[in-house]
Amino acid sequence: MKNSMNSKYEKLPKLHTASLIDDESESLESLSSAKSPEQEMWLKTSEAATLEAEDVATRLNVDPRFGLRWRDADKKRQLTGYNEFIVKEEDPTWKKYIEQFRNPLILLLLASALVSIFMKQYDDAVSITVAIVIVVTVAFIQEYRSEKSLEELTKLVPPSCNCFREGQLETFLAKDLVPGDIVHLNMGDRVPADIRLFEAIDLAIDESSFTGETEPSSKQTNSILKTNGHSSMKNIAFMGTLVRWGKGKGIVVNTGEKSEFGEVFKLMQAEEAPKTPLQKSMDILGTQLSLYSFGIIGLIMVLGWIQGRPILDMFTIGVSLAVAAIPEGLPIVVTVTLALGVMRMAKRKAIVKKLPTVETLGCVGVICSDKTGTITKNEMTVTVILTSDGHLAEVSGAGYNDQGEIHIYKCDSVEHARESIYRLLEIGCVCNNAIITGETLRGQPTEGALLAVAMKHGMYGIADKYERLKEYPFSSEEKMMTVKCKPKYGETNEQIFFVKGAIERIIDRCTKYLWNGTLQQLTDQKKQDFLAESFEIGRKGLRVVGLARGSSMQDLVYLGMVGICDPPRPHVKESIQTLQQSGVKVKLVTGDAHETAVAIAAMIGLDTIHGQVLSGDQIEAMTQHQLEQAVNSVNVFYRVTPRHKLAIVKAYQRNGAIVGMTGDGVNDGVALKKADIGIAMGKNGTDVCKEAADMILVDDDFNTIIAAIEEGKGIFYNIRNFVRFQLSTSIAALSLIALSTLLRIPNPLNAMQILWINIIMDGPPAQSLGVEPVDHDVVKQRPRNVKEHMITRSLIINVLLSASIIIVGTLWVFKREMSDNKITPRDTTMTFTCFVFFDMFNALSCRSQTKSVFTIGLFTNKMFLLAVTLSVIGQLLVIYFPPLQYIFQTEALTLFDIVFLVSLTSTVFIVSEFKKLLERKS
Repeated sequence: MKNSMNSKYEKLPKLHTASLIDDESESLESLSSAKSPEQEMWLKTSEAATLEAEDVATRLNVDPRFGLRWRDADKKRQLTGYNEFIVKEEDPTWKKYIEQFRNPLILLLLASALVSIFMKQYDDAVSITVAIVIVVTVAFIQEYRSEKSLEELTKLVPPSCNCFREGQLETFLAKDLVPGDIVHLNMGDRVPADIRLFEAIDLAIDESSFTGETEPSSKQTNSILKTNGHSSMKNIAFMGTLVRWGKGKGIVVNTGEKSEFGEVFKLMQAEEAPKTPLQKSMDILGTQLSLYSFGIIGLIMVLGWIQGRPILDMFTIGVSLAVAAIPEGLPIVVTVTLALGVMRMAKRKAIVKKLPTVETLGCVGVICSDKTGTITKNEMTVTVILTSDGHLAEVSGAGYNDQGEIHIYKCDSVEHARESIYRLLEIGCVCNNAIITGETLRGQPTEGALLAVAMKHGMYGIADKYERLKEYPFSSEEKMMTVKCKPKYGETNEQIFFVKGAIERIIDRCTKYLWNGTLQQLTDQKKQDFLAESFEIGRKGLRVVGLARGSSMQDLVYLGMVGICDPPRPHVKESIQTLQQSGVKVKLVTGDAHETAVAIAAMIGLDTIHGQVLSGDQIEAMTQHQLEQAVNSVNVFYRVTPRHKLAIVKAYQRNGAIVGMTGDGVNDGVALKKADIGIAMGKNGTDVCKEAADMILVDDDFNTIIAAIEEGKGIFYNIRNFVRFQLSTSIAALSLIALSTLLRIPNPLNAMQILWINIIMDGPPAQSLGVEPVDHDVVKQRPRNVKEHMITRSLIINVLLSASIIIVGTLWVFKREMSDNKITPRDTTMTFTCFVFFDMFNALSCRSQTKSVFTIGLFTNKMFLLAVTLSVIGQLLVIYFPPLQYIFQTEALTLFDIVFLVSLTSTVFIVSEFKKLLERKS
C-alpha cells in the first residue's frame, strides 16, 4: 500500500522550526514535564497503533516533512536515554567462585576436612580437600558464563539507521534515535526502534523471531481500532525485526527498554533461572548427611557416658566415625557422571551448557513447545494440490529443495493428472520472483514453496521458456500477482497473463476452467464449488493460493489451487507419542492463529477435541489462580506473546511440574530462561534464545529431546546407585567399629586396613557405578517425582539389608577366627579380606536397583569391571606381597580360605538379586 506523504499530511498543522522548540527554557520545561509515561508527550507502542499518523506526530512534536532538529533530539535524549539495552554489571569472578561453596554438601565436606585436621587424620583431610577443589572448580568452569542472552538482545538494534533530521536524510548510529525521529526503511534493513508507519510501499517485515508468525507481515499505515497482540499492529515496525521487501517511512514512538523488545529485555532481567531438581536433591542429601553425622556423634557420646567412659574419648571416636560416614566421593561422582552425560549428549547432537541440566530432563513432566522453527521448520511448503479437473495430490518432503514426491489420489488417468498438475505448477513458476540456490531461498517463502513443488514434479527452469513483458506486483488491495509474458520460442507472439493469489479474487476474473484438457464455461455454481474446495483446504490450517492464466485479465482460465503450510518436522509426531507414553505432557505454544495452531496440533498428534485450546487474550483475562487451574487441560495455546509464554511456564511450575520449554525466536527467550530447562534450536535459533536456553539441539531435531530425557533419567539412577553402595558400605564399616567399641571387644581392623577400605568405598569401584550405561527402558518410565528425596524408603531398605549382611558376615568370620580370644595377623587378614570382598559383590548388586545384573549384562560397564579387577588384585597384593604384608599387618591365606570367603561374601549379591526378582514379579 502506498500513501503519499504530502497528501497524508496536508491537514497536519505546519510546525515551522520556530514553533518546534526555540526557547531553551521552554524546551527544557516542556520536556522535563514529560518524564512520566503518563504525560501527553509519551506514547506506548500499542497506543500509537490506534492513532492516526498525524496525531502521533503532534503528540511527539515533530513535522514529518522536516524531522527533528539536532538540538531538540539531544534534549530529548537527556530524558529518554540512548536507544540501547543496558546489561547489569555482573559479580566479579572471585565472588562467582566463592558462590560454589554455598552448597550444603560442600560445607559439610569442609567441616569434615577441618575436623580431620584437628584429629590429625591428615590423609582424610587431604582426600576431602582434593575432592572439594575438583568439584568446585568443575562447577565454576561450567557455570562461568556471562548472562549473554541479555547482551544478544542488544545485537538486534542495528548499528546505523537512515533518519530524516532538519529536512535532510542522514545516516548515523541507531543508538542516537529518540521518539519523534523520522526513519526511512528499505529492503534488508533491521528496524532500529518501534516505528509508527506513515508510508508503506509493498512493505513486508519478517517478525517470526518476535511474534512466531511464519509469513512476513504486510504493513499498512491506517490506524487500527484495537490492538490484539503484536500481529494485529500492522502499522507498527517493531525494533529488531527485518524488512524483507518494500520500503517505508515512520515516526519513532519508543526506543530502548520502552520498545516492545525492551519489554522482553526487562522480563529476562527480572527472571532468575531456577535450581535444577538434582541440585535440590543434593542440597537435601547434604542436610540429611549432616543430621545423620551429628546423630552418630550424639549416640556414641550418650552410650559412652552410660558406660562411664571419658566423654572426650567418646567424642573423638564419634567425630572420627562421622567423618568416615560422609561420602567425600559423592560430589566427584556426581560431577563426573554429569560430565560424561554432557559428552554423550554432545554425540547425540545436543549441547548442554550447565552440568546439572542433564539430569533435569529426567524430571520434566511438561514440555511447552514453540511451533515455528521447532515443531515446524519455518519453511513454507506446498502440501496439497487440487486441479480444476478434480485431481487431488498430496506432496511429501519439506524445505526449498526437490526432495519429496507428489502422490496423486483422485484421478481417472495418471497421465492426465500429471499433465494438469504440470500446467498448474507452470503458472506458479512463471508468476514468481524467488530463486532457490542449493537449499537457500532468496525471495518470498510462498513463492519458494511453489518453486520447490515444481522441482519435485521434475520442472526445472520452466520460467525460461517465457519472456516477461510486465509485472503487476502483489498488493494488499488486489491480493494477487500477475505477469504478462510471451513465449521465447515458436512462431506465436501471443501474450499470456499468469496470475496467482487469493482464490476469491482470481475466480472473479475467470470465465473458463480447464477440464481434462478442454476449456469449460465457468458457471456461478462451479465457482461456488471451487470456493467450497478452497474452504475445506483452508480449514486444515493451509494457506490457499489460486492459479490461473489467460489472454487477458478479463478472460482468465482457472487451473486449480495449492495448499501451503509450514509442515511439522520429520518424526515429530512419533517423538511426541513416545513422550506422552512416558507420562510427559506436550503443549503447543504459538503466536499463530487458531486455525493454523489447531491444524498443526492435529498433525503432530495433540488432542484438540478433548483438550482445551486457549488464546493469549483469554490468558490475559484470567487471574493467576484461574490460569493454574486451566493449563492442565490445555494442549494448544495460540496468539501468545512473550509475556503469555512466561505466564504459562509459571502456571505449570506453580502446579508442581518441571517444565521444559523449546523455542527458536527472541519471543521465546524469557520463557526459555524461566523454564526448568530451556531448549533452543541450534540451526535456526536466534542468538538470544540460544544464550537464554540450558540446552541447544544442534540439528533442530525434536527427537533429540527423547535421547536427552533418557540420558537424564539414567544419570539420576546412576547417582542413586552410587549413594546406595556408599551408604551400605559406610554403615557396615561404621557399625563394625562402633559395635566393637561398645561391646569392648578388640577392633577387627587396624588403621591401615580401614584406610584401604575407605579408598575402595570412595575410589574407582564406587565411582565406576556413575558411568553405568544408560538403560534404554528408562525413557518409558514416568518422570521422576522431584519431591522424592535422594534417600527414599526403598533405598534405605536396600542399604540396611546389604549393610546387615556385611556386618553379620564379617563379625561371624572375626569371631570364628578369634576362637582363642587372641588377635593374630591371620584373624585380621580374614576379616579384612571378607569385608573387601563383601564390598565388591555389593558394588555388583548396586549396578541396578530393579534389573538383574545378568539382564543388563555383566560386561556392559567396562569401567566397573576394570575397577573391581584392580581392587581385587590390590587386595591380593596386600595379602601376598611381603612389603605390603608388613604395612597392612597381613599374612598369606590358603586357596581354601579365598574360596570360602568368596562363597560367603557372594550372599550379599545373591540376596539382592533374589529381592529384585520378587519385586519384579510383584
